[in-house]
Amino acid sequence: MISRRLVICASLATLASTIEVDVNAASPRALPESITIQTKGGLLVLQPLKHGSVLFKYKSKNYFVDPAQLPADMPLPLADAIFITHEHGDHCDPATLKRIQKLSTVIIANANSAAILKSGIVLKNGDKRQVLDVSVEAVPAYNIERPNFHPKGRDNGYVITAGDKRIYFAGDTENTPEMRALKNIDVAFLPINLPFTMPPKDAAAAARAFQPKMLIPYHQGSSNPTEVQAALKDTKIVVKVIALP
Repeated sequence: MISRRLVICASLATLASTIEVDVNAASPRALPESITIQTKGGLLVLQPLKHGSVLFKYKSKNYFVDPAQLPADMPLPLADAIFITHEHGDHCDPATLKRIQKLSTVIIANANSAAILKSGIVLKNGDKRQVLDVSVEAVPAYNIERPNFHPKGRDNGYVITAGDKRIYFAGDTENTPEMRALKNIDVAFLPINLPFTMPPKDAAAAARAFQPKMLIPYHQGSSNPTEVQAALKDTKIVVKVIALP
């Protein structure tokens, strides 16, 4: 007679042969809060990752903006397209791109980033292009008070249209006339850290000018994104505060 204990052991052995378990593996890093928006083409999911890095998902495709210096334990899908605003290491990171890139990944970049990566489609300020299921326009991103950080004409911000929604990824920039002249922006990602971009009060002043429906302060550094929220509390702009590493 086969003992019950042997039957149980045999069942566990069969189960173990079909499942690989790493008991020493750490849990994947939790991602910051995401934002889901309904567009006429389907759901758009905006997932801030870190600093100036954002992942967005639309029509079952994964699009990254400035994926750089992302932790090894952060769960990331393979990229269908990548948009790089400029060549600084916290925005253009070949190691991170190697981790998420596949043979068919489309890379959109400014000229200096494309030169570093030795690949990519170069967009200049004002250029427009269809990229898979979204369209993109490269817009100016530069410093006025500290032009040595980001000179005018070199770097890009991106306005990306998914369905009927326009998402603005400002990149590293100050409150420029071109930013204030933007129209019909549904969600804006604006940087708020000094000395490389602009302080929260300037991001709020820019938002008052171009009136995005939602504003997400990113590229935060040591700045406090709630200052943007407080500065715009008398407007209809929804300021989404997300703590970013």
